[in-house]
Amino acid sequence: MSDEKYLTFALGKGRLAEKTLELMEKIGITCTEMKDKGTRKLIFVNDDLKLKFFLAKGPDVPTYVEYGAADIGVVGKDTLLEEQRRAYEVLDLGFGKCRMCVCGPAKARELLQHHEMIRVASKYPVIAKDYFYNKKHQTVDIIKLNGSVELGPIVGLSDVIVDIVETGSTLRENGLEVLEEICPLSARMIVNQVSMQMEAKRINEIISKLKEVLNMEKNS
Repeated sequence: MSDEKYLTFALGKGRLAEKTLELMEKIGITCTEMKDKGTRKLIFVNDDLKLKFFLAKGPDVPTYVEYGAADIGVVGKDTLLEEQRRAYEVLDLGFGKCRMCVCGPAKARELLQHHEMIRVASKYPVIAKDYFYNKKHQTVDIIKLNGSVELGPIVGLSDVIVDIVETGSTLRENGLEVLEEICPLSARMIVNQVSMQMEAKRINEIISKLKEVLNMEKNS
């Protein structure tokens, strides 16, 4: 055991990390240090299992995994699609479910039918561009926003938005609706390409145990 290298996990901060740790506990992977809300530590260690964990902003998780700073990462599918980093996507963890959609006022629905030039505001310019250019073959002007994208159509910045929709209540409150669904989203586990070869046994064991738990939960 002492010669084994530590496997490092990068987890998306917030609810994603909490749900991941809950799931990990079900297969016997724990990290007590992470439960201390007052800690200022950046790296958390389980010496017995030779595991390390750190929390990162969602968009950074695939970067850490691609470059081998983390062997395994957990992040939303939206981030994977937007960041387009090289890593193996190995497991849909089934939580954090939502949809990536084209949204706007009802009258904008017509603009999506005729392939005319429209303006699209989004926090996800890569996903928006791929959808409109490669799937709809519609030329659009994509405007990157970092804050409340719902404002785009309301203040006349854009015709529609591309954004994550969970319940749709924020859209409805602002006179907007889902016009087209791009894809379903949820939390995914990714693995560094080299780690998948070098640490295949340990990583595949974790994946198969998690699959078992997820299947049991699905069928219960």
